[in-house]
Amino acid sequence: MPTTGTASGMLSFVRYAFMPNHLGYCGGTESETLFEHATDGKPDERLIPLLAKFSGALPYLQTIAAANRIRDPFDERVVEAYWIGNALLEEVDSWRLQNSLEERFGKHLPPKMRPHVLHKPLEGARPHHFFHVADVYRHLEPEEVGMAAIEGCRISWGRVTAIDGAELVVDRRPVVLRGSQLVLEDPRSERVRRSLDGRGFAEAAVVGDWVSIHWGWTCEILDERKRRNLEHYTALHLALANRTI
Repeated sequence: MPTTGTASGMLSFVRYAFMPNHLGYCGGTESETLFEHATDGKPDERLIPLLAKFSGALPYLQTIAAANRIRDPFDERVVEAYWIGNALLEEVDSWRLQNSLEERFGKHLPPKMRPHVLHKPLEGARPHHFFHVADVYRHLEPEEVGMAAIEGCRISWGRVTAIDGAELVVDRRPVVLRGSQLVLEDPRSERVRRSLDGRGFAEAAVVGDWVSIHWGWTCEILDERKRRNLEHYTALHLALANRTI
């Protein structure tokens, strides 16, 4: 059985990785297995090779773990840092992230954008999921990554205003393109899915709770610390992305 930190970290990772995997965007083809483990709350070593198939996320986890002298990239603190954001991100030196980006993406970025993207760590970018979405992925696939993809792929937050069967009604701030800038709009009411076949990751959510959302799926209930961190790192990377929009 994995250590406690690894076990809870693997569950946290699946909560955020499940829906894009279910939709066929990343990871392997075992979304049902991932879902079963996460809803049952019973991770084991068999999950590790499945999670390693998330080749976009794993190097970021490894970078965060190495910078913080944490042995396991699926430690709960590391997983939270990548998807939500926490103090571990501040320990990652810009050169470490820059080297990782250059090794992974340098040859694939458009020549015009390559120096700008690779310079972002020196401007304050962190190995956070939204940095990858807004500044790396967007430039790797410029013809495919429009606002719908950025909005679906980023981790957002919403406040529950109603519960309607398999869906939550939330007030959520969308990111929109206004002129030549990406901005967070005022909250608007939206529906997000909270369960499949009667099971999900935030079944205890009640009106007034904050929840995190990925590709229209409710990932978890957020406490105030997590919500503030997610908002902070989203704003940080929006500002950086707007320098090369």
